[in-house]
Amino acid sequence: MTIPATMRALQQTSLNGPQDLRLITDAPVPSPGPGEVLIRVTAAGVNFVDISQARGMFAGGPQPPYVAGIEGVGEVVALGEGVTGPEPGAHVIGVGINGGAFAEYLVLPAAAAVPVPAGWVDEQALGLVVNWPTALAALKPLGGVAAGQTVLIHAAAGGTGQAAVKLAKHFGATVIATASSGKHEVVRALGADHVLDSRGTDIAAEVLRLTGGAGADLVLESVGGATFDASLAAAKRVTGRVVVYGMAGGETAVTNWDLVYKHQVHVIGLNIGILIQAAPQIFGEVMGQLFGLLAAGVLGPGQPTAYELADGPKALAELEARATVGKLALLT
Repeated sequence: MTIPATMRALQQTSLNGPQDLRLITDAPVPSPGPGEVLIRVTAAGVNFVDISQARGMFAGGPQPPYVAGIEGVGEVVALGEGVTGPEPGAHVIGVGINGGAFAEYLVLPAAAAVPVPAGWVDEQALGLVVNWPTALAALKPLGGVAAGQTVLIHAAAGGTGQAAVKLAKHFGATVIATASSGKHEVVRALGADHVLDSRGTDIAAEVLRLTGGAGADLVLESVGGATFDASLAAAKRVTGRVVVYGMAGGETAVTNWDLVYKHQVHVIGLNIGILIQAAPQIFGEVMGQLFGLLAAGVLGPGQPTAYELADGPKALAELEARATVGKLALLT
């Protein structure tokens, strides 16, 4: 196929947030370098990382003006030097942590381009390399979840939260989930045993009540702000683990005094991009287990809420306001 010289794309023009995302029509189409592939993007995933980058809160993130979006899926249309697969015409999904996915074409590392499962349309694979492996890594290799344990999952109605609820139940855990009141039925339908109001509840007190004063064995923390302290207080003393993989509600502090005298818990940081780079063997094990769960029907095709590319600023604003449920997609 003929590859044009320019393309439509969403360009982040400041670090003041997604309201300064602009649709442009003359972005240069990137060329794949050695070990890379070029895909014609059919859909891009919307993630909190995109908001963090747009607000300058993502460490080492791109500087404006840049083409936004880290997660894209589509058809391979060109191969860089030394690439033997995937073949042109294959449909793959991947992550470009420095942006570029909110566009008609995206360059991805060939080795990290994951095939879209057979029988799925492209946008159903969104989450396969971001949300689902984040949830699985937080639960298993990092969180050490086991049958009979109690897991507290924040933002349970979001893309990663929904995957975490399903997986935690599959692993035999009791799930206490948090979400805003209008999303409780969605979370219950996923199998959560208890659903707490994320905005009007003393979460730590409720978790302690539900666990007979013991606390949760594992907390999946992606909210930050005041919720982070509640997560530490809700975790079981000494053996409880808090896996932190997001900060949608802002930064917070925990001191060594807190960990010695107030919250005797394990605090574990997770960034899926760093996990891929620094511990590729663990990431490979996570993805192998993930595809096994897909084959077993534990996880299935995603059903993202779709927006047109031009509506990207609206989609990000709604995600930032926590007004969305599940995965969001921008269709190109």
